Amino acid sequence: MARTFTAGVDVHRDLEEFPTPVISCSDVSIYYGAFRAVTDVSLEFADREITALIGPSGCGKSTLLRSLNRMNDLIPGARVEGTIDYHGQNIYDKSVDAIEVRRRIGMVFQKPNPFPKSIYDNIAYGPKVSGMKVENMDDLVEQSLRHAALWDEVKDKLKQSAFGLSGGQQQRLCIARTIAVQPEVILMDEPCSALDPIATMKIEDLMAQLRQEYAIIIVTHNMQQAARVADRTAFFTALPSEDTGDRTGLLVEYDRTEVIFENPKDQRTEDYISGRFG
Repeated sequence: MARTFTAGVDVHRDLEEFPTPVISCSDVSIYYGAFRAVTDVSLEFADREITALIGPSGCGKSTLLRSLNRMNDLIPGARVEGTIDYHGQNIYDKSVDAIEVRRRIGMVFQKPNPFPKSIYDNIAYGPKVSGMKVENMDDLVEQSLRHAALWDEVKDKLKQSAFGLSGGQQQRLCIARTIAVQPEVILMDEPCSALDPIATMKIEDLMAQLRQEYAIIIVTHNMQQAARVADRTAFFTALPSEDTGDRTGLLVEYDRTEVIFENPKDQRTEDYISGRFG
């Protein structure tokens, strides 16, 4: 039976044939000290699909994304209320290891951030420090770079500094580094915002390939990108909080991408998609 979640506002979802979720958020509110950045978000993310989070600046998209693998733990004063379940287990339970969460739910950031190491060592670093049992590191490095569509471009310079790569290549290297620790979910926070159109196209093509093996959740300000790559799209907005009057992020509408862009059910979604605000 289909369920409709309410997240502070009316949220419309088409849950017919919705796959078993890999991550489920239930009444999630996220705070930085006394400031509530996100309010009462309930949302599910399916395996082997791309979900895009869209909305104007300050609506909590990236804040929510970082909460999905406990990156917000690293920010003083940040806390999460509600539950975020990964395969049915609350990742914020005291018994859960945050480092293991981040291995299973990897993150690719807005700007490429390769380590000051060789291309090879960038890929090998994660498996080494996490204690992964790797039979052949050379094979793992090659496999990860192939999955990131980078192997053919770097196979003859693996010992060279990662800083010698172009911006687009560095971002694909960061994706390969994420893949190397064998996650199930890949989070991407505006992964193409610092890239030129050609590099952006390569990343989008790569996402289409990776979705065959991973759940991908992407924050993007590029609505055309969301329309091109995402299976489902969640639209967020920011409204004054009842508590303090500060603007807080709210989920407005979540549905298949074609519905969000062609037949949204909420006027605020229509206004944002059509460029009336945001």
